[in-house]
Amino acid sequence: MDKIELIGFVAGILVAISLLPQVIKSWKTRSTKDVALSWSIINLSGQILWIVYGVYISSTSLVVMSSIALVMNIFMVTLKLRFG
Repeated sequence: MDKIELIGFVAGILVAISLLPQVIKSWKTRSTKDVALSWSIINLSGQILWIVYGVYISSTSLVVMSSIALVMNIFMVTLKLRFG
């Protein structure tokens, strides 16, 4: 793995875990009233496109980290639909 790919992994980790505090808060409070469903869906769509792009350019870091972020986004949308 070269330095640029390593930077991609670190950036991906930060982006992927950026939703974690909101997911935890929403789960604990059972409230997502301050989270816009439109934002969640747009973010989810963007993650899907990042995965497609990562596959196309053969970027392991982009695919792996975007997949992790996608799971977080799916969880957030699920919480929004359930508690929203």
